[in-house]
Amino acid sequence: MPQALPNLHHLELFYHVARAGGISAAVRSMPYGIQQPAVSSQIAQLEEALGTRLFRRRPFQLTEAGKQLDAFCAPFFGGLGRVTEHISGVASRHLRVAAPAAIMRDHLPTVMGSVRQLHPDLELSLWDTGQNQALQLLEREEIDLAITELDGKPPAGTQCEILLSLPLVIFLPADARIPKGGLRALSETYPLIRPSLDLPIGRLLLKSLNSLKINWASSIEIGTLDSIIAYCAHGFGVGVGVEVPGRKLPATLKSYQPDGFPKLKVAALWKGSLCPLAEDVLSEVRRRAAKM
Repeated sequence: MPQALPNLHHLELFYHVARAGGISAAVRSMPYGIQQPAVSSQIAQLEEALGTRLFRRRPFQLTEAGKQLDAFCAPFFGGLGRVTEHISGVASRHLRVAAPAAIMRDHLPTVMGSVRQLHPDLELSLWDTGQNQALQLLEREEIDLAITELDGKPPAGTQCEILLSLPLVIFLPADARIPKGGLRALSETYPLIRPSLDLPIGRLLLKSLNSLKINWASSIEIGTLDSIIAYCAHGFGVGVGVEVPGRKLPATLKSYQPDGFPKLKVAALWKGSLCPLAEDVLSEVRRRAAKM
C-alpha cells in the first residue's frame, strides 16, 4: 500500500517554523493564533509520519530531510499570499520594495511619484533595510524588489542588475594637502571615521585596506554617510564614504579618491519574473540612475 500523505496543516506549520528559525519564533510570527505546545505536538506528528527528524531544536538547524521538505514547501506556502492577491486583483496595484534609508529618502519618492502617474491606485509596502535583510526578505518572498548596495555576488536564483558604481572617497578638511604618500600617509596622519562593518561599504573598505596592507585603526565607527560627514566636519578625523552625484559637502570638507580605491555597486535584486508594476518601477529607477 502507498504511504499516507502528510497532513497539509502540519506541513504549513513546518514551513512557518523553518522560515522563523524555531517553534517559539514561528508562534510569534504566524498569521493566525496557535499555542506553542500545539505546534510542537503537530510537528512531532509530522516527523513520526515521515519517520525522520526535520530539525534540531537548540541551536535551530534543519536536517537534510528538513531541507528537502522545506525546498518543497516554501514555493507553495510562500506564494499563497501572492496568488490570493492576484486572484483578488490586489497584486496589480500593490508593490513591496526594500531599500536602505538614503535611497528610500532621497530617490524612491521621486521614482514612485512618476510611477503613480501610470498607476494612480498604486499601493506600497516599503522596508528600510540594508543588503543582508533585503536578501532575506527576497528569499522569503516578502518583497518584490530590492534596491540596495551589493557586496559580492547575490545568492543563486536571485536576479541582479547593477544600476550604479559609486567610488569610495576620503572626506578631509578643505584646506588639507594630500600628502605625497597618498592613502598610506593619510592613515599615519589622521584618525579614521569609517562605516560599520555591518554595511557593504564598511566591508569593502576593510577589504581594500587589507589588500593595500594598510592598518588604519578607526577612532569612530558609525552607520550612515550623513553621520560620517558630520563628524568629519566637526574635526574628529577623516571619513570614508561614497561620492554621491548631486550631494554637496559642507564648505569645510572636500573629497579625495585615492588610486586603486574600489567602487560600491548599487543594484536592483528580485526573484523570478517581475510583475508589470515592478517592471515600471525598475524602468524609472534605471532612468534616474542614468541621470546620476
